Amino acid sequence: MQKQFKLKNIVINIIDTVKKQDFLVYFRKITITEINEKEIVFWVVSSFMKDNLEAKFYNDIFNAAKLEVRDLEKISFVVDQNIDNPSNTDVVDCAKFLNEIAKTKKSKKTGENDEDSHHQEITSTKSVNDRYNLSNFIVWSDNQLAYSACEAVCRNPGKSYNPLYIYGDVWLGKTHLLQWAWNEIIKKFKDKKIVYTTADKFITEYVSAVKKRSIERLRQKYREVDVLIIDDVQFLAKKEQTQNELYNIFNILYESSKQIIISWDRAPKELENLEPRLRSRFEWWITVDIGRPDFETRLAILQEKARNNEFMIPQDVAEFVAANVTENVRELEWVLNQMIAEYELSWNTPTLPRIAEKLKKLSFTTDILGSVKVPQKTTIKSYEDIIRKVGEHFGIEFEWIVGQNRKKEFMIPRQVSMYLLKTKMHYTYERIGNIFSGRNHAAVLYSCNKLEWLLKKDQGLLHDVNVIRDSMWI
Repeated sequence: MQKQFKLKNIVINIIDTVKKQDFLVYFRKITITEINEKEIVFWVVSSFMKDNLEAKFYNDIFNAAKLEVRDLEKISFVVDQNIDNPSNTDVVDCAKFLNEIAKTKKSKKTGENDEDSHHQEITSTKSVNDRYNLSNFIVWSDNQLAYSACEAVCRNPGKSYNPLYIYGDVWLGKTHLLQWAWNEIIKKFKDKKIVYTTADKFITEYVSAVKKRSIERLRQKYREVDVLIIDDVQFLAKKEQTQNELYNIFNILYESSKQIIISWDRAPKELENLEPRLRSRFEWWITVDIGRPDFETRLAILQEKARNNEFMIPQDVAEFVAANVTENVRELEWVLNQMIAEYELSWNTPTLPRIAEKLKKLSFTTDILGSVKVPQKTTIKSYEDIIRKVGEHFGIEFEWIVGQNRKKEFMIPRQVSMYLLKTKMHYTYERIGNIFSGRNHAAVLYSCNKLEWLLKKDQGLLHDVNVIRDSMWI
């Protein structure tokens, strides 16, 4: 029990420093097999977990553990495939444990009475979502007006561009702009009462108020706000009673010079299943639209999101994706997440042939535009073909790769060649050594192991190896 107590505290410390997605993917189930004042040994379920924890999260885990074991000098990881054995009571199921922590936090929050909760929702200074900010928002020609309008509103809510109606297709950045505006107004105007909600949530709140016969309380709540932001208002379609209630709230806020911002997926004149007077009201609001990003903007968005994830996308791959994934920003983000997942799970960096094939499987139309070309694969018949392929990629002559010169510019191509001969052609270390100027078994083994270590540290080199590998039929 003492081990499990220590482990849970360590896990709690880790949660604060590691992304939730990384935590659920790489930690999964973990336990402590040995603990003393100087060292902690963790059991993990697979070599995949062991390698990733050592390579990516060693410092995070060490620092988290040191908070529990003050004189700690070392941590290590051991694979135990029987970790799922029910009799092993010291195992922490990280996904389950994360849910338990979330439920505990939620139960503490629900201790407030309803009246306090309503007040907190209006006056809270906590951001809706801190990842929605201008540092990661790409401005292009077809969203410039919406961006500028939101910026003006944040400087002086209720005084300019009010009420503001933003419309555009799904996943083009409307929610990003609205939540950024919410964040900015909260920071600059701490005395204002601000509500950010969605049409779905407003409908649920209205229906609940009707059932509880507390509709006047709901009206009073919204009438007192200084800034009202409602996202995805298209979900109000066919909800006549809710539309009427919102219409009255809008009128009161507008007459009191309170700021209103809403988003919809289409222009006011295109609205269907909406009460005529509400549609008419929207038509004379200040209306700005967001259009689809062009190729250059899609490329910039993709590269920016990759940088935020500390992930490298080769230029040719980025251009290919931007040329073929054209509908919206969410699709770009989804394709990027596919590439990141493949890299993290199998160490495959994105190459043009691989991403072209993946997009076809994901039902994207993959027209090759401009200078973006998918290289033809070469059939490999001998070890000379592999070494020449490596040489062509790095710009090194065959003789220098197989020779004795130990300069750095020759060492990497040589190690890559050995590695591919071992992993793709399944040559023995002795046979590879004979090809490379009679090197012995130990030297070839060292070179292959050294390259595998480098591939885990150097994403650029890993991409080079994947490009070479994808260009060959073996």
